[in-house]
Amino acid sequence: MNVQVIHFEPTTVATLEHRGSPASLMSSVARFIEWRKSSGLSPIATNATYGIPRSGPETAPSEFRWDICGEVQGDVPSNPHGVVRKVIPGGRCAVTEHVGSTDLLTHTVRQLQAEWLPGSGERLGDHPCFFEYVRRVPAVAEHEQLTRVYLPLAAD
Repeated sequence: MNVQVIHFEPTTVATLEHRGSPASLMSSVARFIEWRKSSGLSPIATNATYGIPRSGPETAPSEFRWDICGEVQGDVPSNPHGVVRKVIPGGRCAVTEHVGSTDLLTHTVRQLQAEWLPGSGERLGDHPCFFEYVRRVPAVAEHEQLTRVYLPLAAD
């Protein structure tokens, strides 16, 4: 696993807060994509796309939470999709790349936390890990997807 410690700049994002079963997450993603296309505020060709798990994989389906985010500059006006403005805080992060199915991201996160972190001399920060979706289906095949995994670290 190739891990780098970087400074992540605070990033303003338009966010759709998914609440409920992981099985319905893709329905929320579709709603976010619809907002993204109709608003023009977060063009996928030029603005980063993020996912922020707000609960762990062992969470009961009814309690599952996930933020679906697209980078924006400025405000996010009230809209029928329920998309709101948030900020991913800046700070030190360990970052690694995951190639392949996003269904296997949990494995990469566990490896980062259980294998890399204990020997790194670093401590976890206050924000949950998050993902930047760099290459996604349908633009590439599932096995070619590229996701950056960010693990926020405590300040120096």
